[in-house]
Amino acid sequence: MTNLLVELQTEELPPKALETLSKAFAEGVKKSLAAQHFVSETAETTVYGAPRRLAVLVKDVLAESPEEAFTQKLVPVRVGLDAEGKATPALLKKMQALGIDCPVENLKQVDDGKNVQLVFEGVRPGVKLAQGLQTALDTAVRSLPIPKVMTYQLADGETTVSFVRPVKHLTCLYGTEVVPTELFGLQAGRTTMGHRFHSQGAVEIACADDYETALKAARVMPSFDERRETIRALLAAKATEAGGTVICPADLLDEVTALTEWPVVYESSFEEEFLSVPEECLILTMQLNQKYFALRDASGRLMNKFLLVSQLEAKDGGAAISSGNARVVRARLADAKFFYDQDRRETLESRVEGLKHVVYHNKLGSQAERMLRVKAMAGEFADLIGADRAHAERAALLAKADLRTLMVGEFPELQGIMGEYYARHDGEADDVALAVREHYQPRYAGDELPSTPVSLAAALADKMETLTGLFGIGQMPTGEKDPFALRRHALGVLRMLIEKELPVSLRTLIDAAWAVEQGVPGVVDHRAELEAFFTDRLRVMMRDKGYTAQETDAVLALRPEMLGELTKRLDAVRSFMALPEAEALTAANKRIGNILKKADGEIPAEVRAELLTEAAEKALFEAVEKAEPGVAADLEAGRYEAMLTSLAALRAPVDAFFEDVMVNVDDAAVRANRLALLKRLYALMNRVAEIARLAK
Repeated sequence: MTNLLVELQTEELPPKALETLSKAFAEGVKKSLAAQHFVSETAETTVYGAPRRLAVLVKDVLAESPEEAFTQKLVPVRVGLDAEGKATPALLKKMQALGIDCPVENLKQVDDGKNVQLVFEGVRPGVKLAQGLQTALDTAVRSLPIPKVMTYQLADGETTVSFVRPVKHLTCLYGTEVVPTELFGLQAGRTTMGHRFHSQGAVEIACADDYETALKAARVMPSFDERRETIRALLAAKATEAGGTVICPADLLDEVTALTEWPVVYESSFEEEFLSVPEECLILTMQLNQKYFALRDASGRLMNKFLLVSQLEAKDGGAAISSGNARVVRARLADAKFFYDQDRRETLESRVEGLKHVVYHNKLGSQAERMLRVKAMAGEFADLIGADRAHAERAALLAKADLRTLMVGEFPELQGIMGEYYARHDGEADDVALAVREHYQPRYAGDELPSTPVSLAAALADKMETLTGLFGIGQMPTGEKDPFALRRHALGVLRMLIEKELPVSLRTLIDAAWAVEQGVPGVVDHRAELEAFFTDRLRVMMRDKGYTAQETDAVLALRPEMLGELTKRLDAVRSFMALPEAEALTAANKRIGNILKKADGEIPAEVRAELLTEAAEKALFEAVEKAEPGVAADLEAGRYEAMLTSLAALRAPVDAFFEDVMVNVDDAAVRANRLALLKRLYALMNRVAEIARLAK
């Protein structure tokens, strides 16, 4: 066994797709080779991905795949053999098509449960690596997750092929030997290309194991992960040298890693006057437009310095590169400053009128019409959660006004953020200005929640209007399609209710939102579907938090009003199920539920003590009477774990009741009384969760 190197050397690959493409290519080659038994399924691989190459080194590859015993089902005996046991034309045709040449008497007869089949057992010979690798290359290339295919013409001037980018060289080395394969009109060899500027161009790879060393000598660092960590370390070191810390978002780091073959970090700067512009604008301008890394000083303030990643080792130490980039960023920041200065000449409130010209949805009207609905909901929700109604309505009025500003027009990512700056400039109340920013939160999983009651009211209103309106016109998510991100909106609402422990039920929110939304022509009442949608999202949330489907179903079956108590109930259920009495009690609860469902007529509300004749039913009645006050007190105080734990004392009397007492006796009064006792017990046991759903 020897190591195998495969490389596709291409024109510059799309940076945002490079890491995914490199991993998919490596996995595709290895998976196909493993399927052909050239390597094990757990074979070690080294993945390479650089701006102009996809490559993989597969360890311990066989030069030839081993022989393989196989079984081939042919046709039923009644079809394949005639009355004399000779092969029929149907059997001969099948064997010829499969390339099977053997006497009929050598075929086995196997009963598969439906028919007795004629089966051939043979040995498939191994194949050379060249054949196996050709299959692997074709398979891997065909299955790559290419974001946008490029069609180009081969060197023959006639053949047209499609791939992510034109392929210039194909390198396939098995140890020191070239594996004769072909792809995109290229014959495999040992030649690739080094750094576009810092190498002589062509690089000869002597051996598969020398690939990384040879490329590094040609100023190419082929490993994506190594380049990323190198860039991270270089940025940190250069930031320390500049007296600050680097702002290094993961997506920007990944993109820069995909743009450089041989990373070098330089420092540059811009004029201090630009620091008067909100730092979010400056950072976004540098990151989006130029792929620069901003710096903060020791106090956390943005510095007028930044770092850039190049792949050129400048002879002058980078002075020309730094000054050139300073000129480039100066123009970008000047634009940002112009937008900011111009935007502040008008108040946010004056821009609200312009929302009439911004379409929200053709069936739901303009952003101005939507704003009025959000404003109405924000006021109602503010009352429900104890926020300042006037401030919540003011925040909702201004929340989308920054969509009409120059800055947000240039950088949509800044909506809400710029709204806060402009609201503060206009002299709006602090909680109003903050709510303009925070009403979008949470924007994604794990994002921070709104921090004030006014922000919460505005954020709930924004999300509930979206959900109620789009459900009302039938735009619910289907399968994986969710073009309006309604799942994200629903999860945001649930997180606010749960994590902020808001004193309002989900059903109340839905009803309050519908009371506003029903004024839109053509909107249909879909509150039931919306509530079911929320419940499904809630199950997903709880599963992601580590609770089982059984635990979640048991709690949600009671449709708890205050979702802020949900995790406490789930934790209580989990603790209860750890008790030795839990299994018996959940089984008994399930049995009680079934008995009550099958009961004829109305079950009395009260238990008559004088009709209790058996010792076991008297003991159960006394146990229920004794437990009820404590259960009620624990429930009132939110001590759910203590409440469920107290149920353990009921196991003995419950077991004795079912052992000694017949419920469905002939005496109607006694039967009804025993059913009343069970009904009372059932209600007592299911105050935190429907524990029958926890039964195994």
